[in-house]
Amino acid sequence: MPELPEVETVKNDLAPHVVGRRIEGIDLFWERMVLKPSLAEFRSRLIGRRITGLDRRGKYLIFSLSGDGVLVIHLKMTGSLLVKLDSAEPEKFIRAVIYLDGGKAIHFRDPRKFGKMWLEAGREAIDNKLGVEPLSSAFTLEYLAKYLGNRSAPVKALLLEQSAIAGIGNMYADEVLFATKIHPERAGKSLSSQEVGRLHRAIREVLRTGIRNKGASVDTYFRPDGTKGTAHAGFKVAYHHNESCPVCGAPIKRITVRNRGTYFCAHCQPEMEDISK
Repeated sequence: MPELPEVETVKNDLAPHVVGRRIEGIDLFWERMVLKPSLAEFRSRLIGRRITGLDRRGKYLIFSLSGDGVLVIHLKMTGSLLVKLDSAEPEKFIRAVIYLDGGKAIHFRDPRKFGKMWLEAGREAIDNKLGVEPLSSAFTLEYLAKYLGNRSAPVKALLLEQSAIAGIGNMYADEVLFATKIHPERAGKSLSSQEVGRLHRAIREVLRTGIRNKGASVDTYFRPDGTKGTAHAGFKVAYHHNESCPVCGAPIKRITVRNRGTYFCAHCQPEMEDISK
């Protein structure tokens, strides 16, 4: 699933091609990807509008439009936005095409059909339901310590809680916990102040590295030019089940934490007794 580094890469790569461009037409091959408004209103409110800005919030892409309102796109599990010539024939798995002036188009590729797009009056609808951005100044050590301090849920699940920390997903959470030597099933409130400090630093470092390497193409993620990111090449545990830990050589294990597949090294990330019990 595209997470913060992948969506940030899409934003950075896509912006030069779309900002300032006018939407001239829309083809929808999977109509259920439009959440709201009606399909007819969706088209009528988009066609003729100019894209005045492109931002990322958590895992969402927010296209600001001339006049008022925003177009929101969530890539979900397998979505990618590809820049093509407006004459290009849609390939397999293309669910929508947004045609722009200047001879280009955005092809929404989504093999599993989970991706969504919709219109909102403003970005507040997205901002208000998400927590702090982990790379922003608001994500302080104090914020993280307070968030974890009274939570008995597994730390892996807490890192994925979008209403608290926006943008971290499954694979980067696993990499963060490996970097800090914290077992994914540890209760949030069981972490020491030193562990919280390591966690805070690792979150920023792992996400920044992911952005620098243009996201992780472990499955279906592509950059807007059709190339793959390389962040997955640096993963230590994510998607390395039964392979040797790069630190100690023990086999990487896979367990389920709150219904999410989780990779870790049992030797480097020992399960300590929860002091809250």
